[in-house]
Amino acid sequence: MGAVPERFVGLRCPACGEAVEASFDTSHCPACATLLEPQLDLDVIELTRHTLEITAMDSMWRYDELLPIDAADAISVGEGGTPLLACPELARDLGVGDLWIKFEGSNPTGTFKDRGQSLALSAATKVQAETVALASAGNAGHAAAAYGARAGVDVRVFLPARSGFTQKAMVNVHGADLTVVQGRLPDAGAAFREAIDAHPDWVSVATDDTPFRREGKKTMFFEIAEQLDWRSPDAIVYPTGGGVGLLGMAKGVHELSELGWIESTPRFFAAQSTGCSPVVDAFEAGSADIHPVEQPDTICGGIEVPDPTAGSLILDVLRSSDGGAVATDDDAILDAALSVAETEGIAMAPTAGVTVSATASLVEAGQLGVDDEVVLVATGTGLKEADILRSQLMSKGV
Repeated sequence: MGAVPERFVGLRCPACGEAVEASFDTSHCPACATLLEPQLDLDVIELTRHTLEITAMDSMWRYDELLPIDAADAISVGEGGTPLLACPELARDLGVGDLWIKFEGSNPTGTFKDRGQSLALSAATKVQAETVALASAGNAGHAAAAYGARAGVDVRVFLPARSGFTQKAMVNVHGADLTVVQGRLPDAGAAFREAIDAHPDWVSVATDDTPFRREGKKTMFFEIAEQLDWRSPDAIVYPTGGGVGLLGMAKGVHELSELGWIESTPRFFAAQSTGCSPVVDAFEAGSADIHPVEQPDTICGGIEVPDPTAGSLILDVLRSSDGGAVATDDDAILDAALSVAETEGIAMAPTAGVTVSATASLVEAGQLGVDDEVVLVATGTGLKEADILRSQLMSKGV
C-alpha cells in the first residue's frame, strides 16, 4: 500500500465514533458498518490562507494539505477551481440578498462527480487496484471512466437504462466496460453488487463504499469560502440525492472552522424533487432515519435516490446547521433551470434547477430572505442533458 501522509491520522465512524488506523483499503466501521471518514491532524497543516491567496485556483489539489493524499500522487485532469458566479437578477427575482451559483459544470466531465472520483481513483492506485467498479445514475460512472483511464486501471460501470445517452456514450469513449441494467438506480446497484461479490479483486469506487469520494467533495466549500474572501455564506442550497456533496461540504466547514479560517458557518438546505424526496419527508416528520421511497418518479435522475444510505447523517447536518429540506415538482425544477439559462446565461443541469425552485419555496416560507447571502450548488452542466431542457421548452410551445 502507498505511504500514508503524516497528516492522515486515521478513519473515524461518524455514527458510533469508532476509530481505526489510517489506510487506503479500509472503508467501513468494524463496529457498525457505517462508511468511515478520513481524519486529519490539523495541527501539522502548514498551508495558510495567504499561501492560497497568492496562488492560482487551478484545481482542488491546491488544498492537498487538507486532503489525505498528496497532490504529487493525485489522479487528476484539472478538477475543481470552478467559478462562483454572482447572479443579481436571479437574487432579485427570488427575493434574497446576494446570490451565487457554484458552477460545477466546468469540471472535466461536466459535473462535481470529478472531485470525488479524482480522490477515489487516487486512493485506488495506492492499493494497486487493477480494476475499479461502481453503479451510478450516470455522471459518477462517466467520471470514474475518465479518471480510471487517467490512472491506467480497468473500470466497470453499471448504469440504469434511463441514464442519459451522453453518460453512456462517454463511459465507452473513455474505454470503460459498460453494463446497462433495465430499471432504475437500485436495479443497477443490485447488478453491481452481484458482480463485485463475484470478483473480490475489484475495488469499489461506489459512493457507499469509498470514504474518499466525500472527502473530495469538501473542496467545494473550501473554494466557496475562499471565493467569498474567507467568509461563509448564510445558506447553501444543495440538490440532494445520495447527499455525498452535502456531507463533504459540511466536513469542510468543520475543518476550516477548526483552522480559524472562517468565523461563521452556513445553514444547509437539501433540495429534492417531490417525485423522490426521502430526506424532505424524514426532515418534516422529525425522523432520525430515512424511509425509502417505494416508487420514485422524477426526470432528475441525479437526485432520484430512493434510499440514501447516509440519510441519517444528512438529517444531522441539516438540523445542526439550522437548515432545512424542501421538495418541488419536476415542472418547477425544469422551468427554474430554463430561467437561469435565459436570465443569467448559465446552463445548469436539470437536477441543479431544483436549487432555484427550492430557494423560491424557502423564501415563500420565510426561511430565506433579502438579508441572506445564498449559494446554490449547480452540480453539473446542462449540456449533458440538453434534450431534457429542450423538451421542457418545447412543451411550452417555444
